[in-house]
Amino acid sequence: MTIFGISLGRKCRRIVQFRQIYGQESVKQTLIKSVDEARVPHAVMLCGAQGTGKLALAIAYAQYLNCSNRQNGDSCGVCPSCVKFNKLIHPDLHFVFPITRSSNSVVCDNYLADWRAMVNETPYFTVDQWLQKISSDNKQGMIYENESDMIIKKLGQKSFEAEYKTMIIWLPEKMNEVCANKILKVLEEPMGKTLFVLVSENADRLLATIISRVQQIFVPPLSDTDMEQALKERYSMSEEECREVAHIANGNLIAADDIVRTSDEKREYFDLFVEVMRASYSRNAKRMKEWTEEMHRLGRKRQLSFLAYAQRMIRENFIYNVKNRELNYMTRFEEDFSVKFSPFVKESNIFGLLSELESAERHIEQNVNAKLVFFDLSLKLIMLLKQ
Repeated sequence: MTIFGISLGRKCRRIVQFRQIYGQESVKQTLIKSVDEARVPHAVMLCGAQGTGKLALAIAYAQYLNCSNRQNGDSCGVCPSCVKFNKLIHPDLHFVFPITRSSNSVVCDNYLADWRAMVNETPYFTVDQWLQKISSDNKQGMIYENESDMIIKKLGQKSFEAEYKTMIIWLPEKMNEVCANKILKVLEEPMGKTLFVLVSENADRLLATIISRVQQIFVPPLSDTDMEQALKERYSMSEEECREVAHIANGNLIAADDIVRTSDEKREYFDLFVEVMRASYSRNAKRMKEWTEEMHRLGRKRQLSFLAYAQRMIRENFIYNVKNRELNYMTRFEEDFSVKFSPFVKESNIFGLLSELESAERHIEQNVNAKLVFFDLSLKLIMLLKQ
């Protein structure tokens, strides 16, 4: 893979200790202090945006809590407990996460081998990336009702080895309502020496009764400095390239990985964006038709990715036009184009431009004929860009 013309390869490393997690020093100290001062809550929720390290923090917290030889504010990494946590196979460490299922008997444990492999490669990933690993279809992931029975059963047993049983629920907002309601009692009154760690990206979607039962800890976006350090460790990139990617990713390490991994694809979307904007502005019907044919050949998934990219570019150009450059998150080639294009994205048409792109996105999701959708979009852009 390449970015800015340089060949890259990510350097993967297993993350199970606090010192291996990028940034988040304040959150780490809060978690460490709760253990050192013997004030471990029965339920914690790490909440915040994607790509900030919440899952890594949850695992490191559980390992630190059960380490038999804690040193300098971290787990030792070599005691029998740490060795098993390192492989995510400790019998008192349990995970719940969104899944797809073919029958009512399928639970998270059916996907545990895949989960361990994914987390051991990197704990920084999205729910879509996880679901793509375990499912070839487009089903939405969910934490189903029968998962609550498994949670209650596991936590009703005595610990096998550790001082604390730990239940990490990744994306609890994906629990269906029946599942969420069934775990309320065990969440509020678990057996002694039980720790729940909820890892949430959308805490406002949880039941108020769940939120009231947990201690919330906000995990902020990574600072640019921490992001640059992470990129230096993960990729063979110059300091300038690290700064540019860190700025665009805006505190989200998953987004930074995506920028590096899909830079060629993003350049293709950029070229398609430039082509349709120029063709529509010049009212060049031949070029608009050729662009429509090219979009049709992309396939539904990439068509949707392009439309999401186009909406981002419209927003970025509006921000660029109103001179809020510090809020811009564009690559150099995107910004070079925006110098001349941004004056055409203004208050009089930005909502119309975004509305038409969102409408096209809905139609593609509904399997409307792509040629009709994209040619109609290019026609509507003519009037909007001429305003």
